[in-house]
Amino acid sequence: MAQIPNLDNSPLNLKALREQSQKELVDILRNIRGKKCLVIDPKLSGSISLIIQTTILRENGAELRHLSAEPIQTDCTKVVYLVRSEFSLMRLICSNIHHDMSQGLQREYYVYFAPRREVVCEKVLEEEKVHNLVTIGEYPLYMVPLDEDVLSFELDLANKECLVDGNTSSLWHIAKAIHKLESSFGVIPNVRAKGKASVRIADILNRMQAEDPVNSSDMVMPEINTLILIDREVDMVTPMCSQLTYEGLLDEFLHINNGAVELDPSIMGAQQEGKKMKVPLNSSDKLFKEIRDLNFEVVVQVLRQKATSMKQDYTEMTTTHQTVSELKDFVKKLNSLPEMTRHINLAQHLSTFTSKHSFQSRLDMEQTLVEAQSYDICFDYIEELIQKQEPLVSVLRLLILFSITNSGLPKKNFDHLRRELLHSYGFEHMAMLNNLEKAGLLKKQESKGNWLTIKRNLQLVSEDTDTANPNDIAYVFSGYAPLSIRLVQHAVRSGWRSMEETLRLLPGPHSEMKRGGFSSSSSFDKLHGAPAAVDRVADGRRSLVLVVFIGGVTFAEISALRFLSAQEAMAYDMIIGTSKIINGNTLIETCMEKLGVNL
Repeated sequence: MAQIPNLDNSPLNLKALREQSQKELVDILRNIRGKKCLVIDPKLSGSISLIIQTTILRENGAELRHLSAEPIQTDCTKVVYLVRSEFSLMRLICSNIHHDMSQGLQREYYVYFAPRREVVCEKVLEEEKVHNLVTIGEYPLYMVPLDEDVLSFELDLANKECLVDGNTSSLWHIAKAIHKLESSFGVIPNVRAKGKASVRIADILNRMQAEDPVNSSDMVMPEINTLILIDREVDMVTPMCSQLTYEGLLDEFLHINNGAVELDPSIMGAQQEGKKMKVPLNSSDKLFKEIRDLNFEVVVQVLRQKATSMKQDYTEMTTTHQTVSELKDFVKKLNSLPEMTRHINLAQHLSTFTSKHSFQSRLDMEQTLVEAQSYDICFDYIEELIQKQEPLVSVLRLLILFSITNSGLPKKNFDHLRRELLHSYGFEHMAMLNNLEKAGLLKKQESKGNWLTIKRNLQLVSEDTDTANPNDIAYVFSGYAPLSIRLVQHAVRSGWRSMEETLRLLPGPHSEMKRGGFSSSSSFDKLHGAPAAVDRVADGRRSLVLVVFIGGVTFAEISALRFLSAQEAMAYDMIIGTSKIINGNTLIETCMEKLGVNL
């Protein structure tokens, strides 16, 4: 199965966006005549693999390499570097070029920055005296479709940069990506933002529209009705909880990267030795599309039913006389056997984690922390984990959850746990703890918290969640409704006005604005929950809401949005945009970026 996702059923023409990105890359290669060595920044290569097949790159004369500290081994006289604008990558390029010069090799060098060049990077090339040897260009890859309803801006460190480093360059990048969408699909008339970064992006977007206007003819209805921008900082509780959807659990335990997991072939029943096996996970796989958003308990039942049904069909085939039509149907079913086998193997592997007592007790503790009513029990549990030296990230997730739901920890307890952590895991983690404090994830209690009020107002905890036949988004965490998605639910149904009081209890400002001259149109005055004629664009499709998460989104939240969109009372399709797909582990690990500590 191809790793490049099938975008045919996307509610927005993401296929055209991807084809544009393909064309731009092919044009770069064609403009450099003859054979050339395309050296790709390893982190960027995952994104490129979701845009274009490597065979197309080779057909256009490219020999493929990954950028590393090692000199480039190639017979090509033209070397094309495709990299993100990062200081460390410039050093590697300079090192490569200096090595070639020392060997007397004469080559033409091209450096293409994705998505745009940065002065600081060009300065490095100048300092290393290679600037005059290099032709510089840009590859404007601002977003990558991960699936038919998910766009990633591939900004791994956006959350840390904004909250810890005070670097807001990623906000311009996100605004630029949305502005590019508007160039293709029209000016988005409604914008609702919650959080410091989100409100800023909304402002940048308006400035971009003023400086570089998208032609919004009054005759053409924009394809995207509403843009909802939400800072990750507004809801840090959700990523710290264990995701319980199938795709969410796959990410928690196997880490989905660029729409695929890499794992030991033995898990998939293969015999390969040593080499990791890449298993693509996107909606091109029909069975995955059907089960990805279900609670894992239900997935196991669905797979069991499908396997039993196939077994019965096989028994009937071998014991009774079948018509040609029945034979044809059976063969059709057999075609889905590889998908069935793949997901039975993956589900079986996940069960080895979820069936452990430690996993169940962790879920119970997360529920207790979200309830925020048994302080001493939670404190003792976390202290015990530290003493047992459980994996550091795993401990920190609970500690952060504890800190947020209690609006920080009393100074005495905070200092005690901080000291215990450093004694147990090493003082090299001090900088990381400082980063988590800077980001507001760990803090000392200074005032009475408002979590209980937020939880009550937004009905975040559901006592009786039916995971098999859910009627609420709480099924994705077996009883906890993600705060971020509750906000989206309200924003779509009635805008921010109806929940001003609750919004003020959450971090950062909020804003609501109309744009592009559509404010007089009744269909844009309010987003109603019930389907109505005004909620359809000209060709009869449902109107579209773009929900953008600044700082990352989890797969469980994506599942919750898909669930919302599928409800009869919801008149809108949804597309999700995110700086990166995250989970609690990856979010915390970004705070360790500069420490070189392997968790």
